[in-house]
Amino acid sequence: MIEANMFLAAFTVQILVMSVLIPAWTTRNLRAKAASSAEHLVLMYPGVDVGQALERYLTQHRVLVRGISVLGLLLLGWLISDVWRADWNGDKAGRLAFAYFLVAMALPTIQLDRSLARFKREHEPARLKRTAILQRRELFDFVSPFIVCIAALTYLLFVAFMFYVEQHPFPGFGGALANIVILTLGYAFFAFVTYNLLYGKNRSRFETHEGHVQRIGLAVKGGVFVCIATTVNASITIALQLLDLESWGPFAGSIFFTMLTFLFYIGFAALPRKPEADGLSARTVS
Repeated sequence: MIEANMFLAAFTVQILVMSVLIPAWTTRNLRAKAASSAEHLVLMYPGVDVGQALERYLTQHRVLVRGISVLGLLLLGWLISDVWRADWNGDKAGRLAFAYFLVAMALPTIQLDRSLARFKREHEPARLKRTAILQRRELFDFVSPFIVCIAALTYLLFVAFMFYVEQHPFPGFGGALANIVILTLGYAFFAFVTYNLLYGKNRSRFETHEGHVQRIGLAVKGGVFVCIATTVNASITIALQLLDLESWGPFAGSIFFTMLTFLFYIGFAALPRKPEADGLSARTVS
């Protein structure tokens, strides 16, 4: 079955991206941020060897990632044996690809959050007087109007496609309104998060202003691309069901998970930007 072989190839790429490429980007990005923020970290954590703490975290991170890659290879071996079964329909394959995506995304994120929380709990210094930077940030400062228009267009096309499918329903279709409401809630959640990123306060004392601005940019751009990718994936999934091509679902799902991983982590390849590169005016107050 060509769809099964295509899925195996896509899942192999998913494993390589999530357990090799993304960890390499993460390591490079963290080291670059530590180097660019060295003076700031010395002021915030005097007498603490931040570099040693970072290397200790990266060692633990490598162990975790290797465990995740071994899990992926074990799943791949089982999936290779499973595709030869006469009753293969891709349901188990799709669920396992999704489960691997969740594990590979969630565990490193949890590890990073816990490591940062433990570091700040052990070395949090007395509150220092900080310099506040007043800066008006807007959505188009971080993502181009063209990309925002693409996101809006994919949403409108999805709505139109749902009304078309409602005229040609297939077993299991939940209805146009239900699918539109679910997607709209996702867009609304992204809008809420974006608003808080743009206009909320930076409560992290572990982060420089430049790093804070970069993090906002990565989160906003990543969120827009995730909205586009989610809409496209939902459309493709429903189209496959409409055309009675459900067996291609695992392949499409694995490609989507890989693309979504890239969208979450693509910013890790970029070094921290200089303030003047942000294109935003700022003034400082004490």
